Amino acid sequence: MKAMILAAGLGTRLKPITNHIPKALVSIDGKTLLEHQILKLKSAGFNEIIVNVHHFADQIIEFLQTKNNFNIRIEISDERDCLLDTGGAIRKAAWFFDDGKPFLVHNVDILSNVDLKNLIDFHQNIDNLATLVVNHRKTSRWLLFDKQMQLKGWYNETTGQTKPQGINLQLYQRYAFSGIQILSPKVFELMEKWNKVFSIIDFYLSNVDKEKISGYTNNEIKVLDVGKIQSLEEASIFLKNIIQ
Repeated sequence: MKAMILAAGLGTRLKPITNHIPKALVSIDGKTLLEHQILKLKSAGFNEIIVNVHHFADQIIEFLQTKNNFNIRIEISDERDCLLDTGGAIRKAAWFFDDGKPFLVHNVDILSNVDLKNLIDFHQNIDNLATLVVNHRKTSRWLLFDKQMQLKGWYNETTGQTKPQGINLQLYQRYAFSGIQILSPKVFELMEKWNKVFSIIDFYLSNVDKEKISGYTNNEIKVLDVGKIQSLEEASIFLKNIIQ
């Protein structure tokens, strides 16, 4: 199975640590975030992975080389010239996903207890463009789902902005997106007319009336965003308390 790890971000919320290293190489319990993700993916049966890079890209490439790519196929999607945002990053890596099968996209700074095998099975049993792992946790930016857990909109609690504009918030359930998702290769056809740089969430929202984009959740899902300094202290405890 194939997967993509999004590791190109500037890591601005982790400064000053990321003044000298990329976010992907920040360590938790003696392992970098990137290593945590690769090992989790390997244990779930993913043996071909592509990693996008931008900030201190050479350090990530060297790290993978010293680890012998963890004895699996690992490719690099080079964004040193231009950060492409999540949607643009996925489209740039389209050449890698050439087998016509659904694939996983995982943020490098997300730790979770999500069973990735179950997630893949869930996606394959329904005709989805994408399946997004979501849960109830503190956030200011919500994804809005109907009773069938189909994506319908987005809401920024801080600014009051909604997508689409004017959507009735009372009609929908609010969930936080985890940064873990399964995509069907059909996304690449639909992305052809998009600009070079774009958000995957904006892409999904543009397709909610034509395609099935489902939320995947249960009461057992635990997610930690390790994108902030304060969350680094929580991460070690979090890892000890989740089933890898």
